[in-house]
Amino acid sequence: MNDAMLQDAYRRFDAANSEDPNSIEVDGKPQPKELVFAKRLSTAVMALDPDASLALRLAARCQHIRRWETPRSTQPMGRAGYLKWRTLLKKFHAETSAEILMASGYDAELIERVQDLNLKKNLSTDKDCQTLEDGLCLVFLEYQFDALIAETEEEKLLGIVRKTWAKMSPRGQQAAGDIAFSESGTHILEKALS
Repeated sequence: MNDAMLQDAYRRFDAANSEDPNSIEVDGKPQPKELVFAKRLSTAVMALDPDASLALRLAARCQHIRRWETPRSTQPMGRAGYLKWRTLLKKFHAETSAEILMASGYDAELIERVQDLNLKKNLSTDKDCQTLEDGLCLVFLEYQFDALIAETEEEKLLGIVRKTWAKMSPRGQQAAGDIAFSESGTHILEKALS
């Protein structure tokens, strides 16, 4: 693995995500939301698979690249609009990551592999894709779950938790057991999975 190329791609991904006009507070300081997300996903994936392939490392860092440029409001409300938005987002992320990876000197084969992971192709049979999905679920549970609890009615929330849990591998579910959930998070998780 060419570490200089990997670091260059990370630098480019992080620079792109640093432009996010949306921020979240981390250690008392506002940070670009998608930059924080990308770093958290990278950390989660590496914790799940310390020997992660180059493509998986790259895909984790660019999974939501420049996400704010395609807001949810671009598609109608409701399930059909949501699914169309998610499809458009995945395609946008794959195309944007390819441009950055080309600029970092990666070849077409590696770029296509990263795009396949961005698009979640072969989720049920691709170990790297499942690790990426586990990482996404873990970042959600650790960092976004409490905010969702605060704004979502319980029955809908229980369904979201069940769907999230079902998307995870046994390894991902085991890693979720290491998260220090809030009291309300623990309650919802236990209720959803009982």
